[in-house]
Amino acid sequence: MDRFRPKYVTFDCHGTLINFQMAEAARDLFGHLLDGPRMDEFIRNFQGYRLDEVMQDWKPYADVVHNALERTCRRNSVAFRAEDAETIYNRIPTWGPHPDVPEGLAKLAKEIPLVTLTNSMVAQIPSNVAKLGAPFHAVLTAEEAGAYKPHFKAFEYMFDMLGCGPEDITHVSSSFRHDLMSAYDLGIKSKVWVNRGHEPANPYYEYTVIRDVTQLPSVFGL
Repeated sequence: MDRFRPKYVTFDCHGTLINFQMAEAARDLFGHLLDGPRMDEFIRNFQGYRLDEVMQDWKPYADVVHNALERTCRRNSVAFRAEDAETIYNRIPTWGPHPDVPEGLAKLAKEIPLVTLTNSMVAQIPSNVAKLGAPFHAVLTAEEAGAYKPHFKAFEYMFDMLGCGPEDITHVSSSFRHDLMSAYDLGIKSKVWVNRGHEPANPYYEYTVIRDVTQLPSVFGL
């Protein structure tokens, strides 16, 4: 059976490729104030508010983290300190890939150009990408697009920069809410869900599921 060979394989970066340690950062800062169940609720709220913040008009990601943390603290009756938000934001460039990522990307990059479309800042992302262990054809940020995923504008910016359409790519993500739902609505037929346990499966969105990125080359018969 012939397999689809895209012009580009496009990726979500943080969470899918980079081990996005927001929960761990929150535990480090607030774990001494909250017991287990309350800390779990705090982390869920922090994740939800970050999504809500990126659904609004574009703002620097430092502001996304600041606003989301402030709202989370208010909801959980915890004192908010701006320096805590700054600490979390400054950790992001230090985070590296999930263990499975370098091997899978290095193999795939020999055959198909890799692109990342990331909810990140131009100055923030190079440190993360440098840790991935494979060359990227393009690194495209929300800052350049003027919009965060799941906004269509972010994906449309990517199409414009690559000179291609939704029919030309395979988009890879561990998140439905940030990536795969929008990819589906925009007509990206070739989608891969990396099941990292962030969200439950949702077959409605018509994707190939893989356990980790070492399995990704096999999606293209490599």
